[in-house]
Amino acid sequence: MSNTVITDPEHNLKIALSPGEPSGIGPDIAITISQLQRTENTLVYADPEIIADRAKLLRINLKIVELEGTQSAQRHKPGTMQIVPVQSKVKVVPGKPNPENSSYVLDCLDQAIDACRSSKLDAITTGPISKEVINQAGVPFSGHTQYLADRLGSQRPVMMLVSGKLRVVLLTTHIPLKDVSNAVTSKLIKHVTTIVHQELTDKFGINSPNIWLCGLNPHAGEGGYLGQEEITVISPAAMELRNTGIKITGPVSADSAFTASQRKKYDAIISMYHDQGLTALKTLGFGEAVNVTLGIPIVRTSVDHGTGLDIAGTGKSSVGSLIAAIDLAKSIVKNQKNQKK
Repeated sequence: MSNTVITDPEHNLKIALSPGEPSGIGPDIAITISQLQRTENTLVYADPEIIADRAKLLRINLKIVELEGTQSAQRHKPGTMQIVPVQSKVKVVPGKPNPENSSYVLDCLDQAIDACRSSKLDAITTGPISKEVINQAGVPFSGHTQYLADRLGSQRPVMMLVSGKLRVVLLTTHIPLKDVSNAVTSKLIKHVTTIVHQELTDKFGINSPNIWLCGLNPHAGEGGYLGQEEITVISPAAMELRNTGIKITGPVSADSAFTASQRKKYDAIISMYHDQGLTALKTLGFGEAVNVTLGIPIVRTSVDHGTGLDIAGTGKSSVGSLIAAIDLAKSIVKNQKNQKK
């Protein structure tokens, strides 16, 4: 059998998969997708023993191939998982996370990131991770997005959630609601919108994209009667962006911006805070939505769900979001390669 890596630009792209919290459903969905007929080569960064134990618990026949490096990857075969071995610290029990394995979780992530940064792999897809458990281990961790940006030297990453043609960008991410108003600045709006405009072109192949910008207050401030941020911060920033040639509409009232008729009018919408945008997106597409990190030098996608500790090892987890995340990563890589032609 040849050890040549498949490099067909249309098929068999090389995707790194970091399963995330080992006590959750990350290993379950990684095992499930390995059973399917897929065109890409997925290289799973994990402890083979964890994967083997979980497959046995799920009663799934799985052949594990331990790789010495990314260059030894083979064409994917259903029922086979190619693993880049990473040693866990302590025994994994489904449903019972152990902070002592936090360094293992980050080791898996670090190795996958580095393989993408060095262009050995085309993209990384990440499974669900527990911020709480990692912080319990004494490691400050606010989430995948900032962690990737810090490791890759990116100053301000941007979080986008995608469900079909709906693309929701978060201006602010995991901060308390009481801090949102002060965090919404003209500088941040211009930075995020500029990245979104560029990445919609480069990663999604959309020329001259239409971007909508939500207001912060109910009814986008109702002309100042329900808040001043739209007048003093958001509208002036939008005007400056329009003067640079970016197609941006707003501030718009968030309570009507996600209706079926309105969604047809924009390529992406920027929400001011986490729940403003993600409540709508997850209502419309939970289980098949994808998290995409913009503003970093590699392609990274992720599932839209949590660790699922209560169903880990039961066979009840859904692989839909993982499939969507890998498929979107492949589409982005393809678009980027077309941009370079």
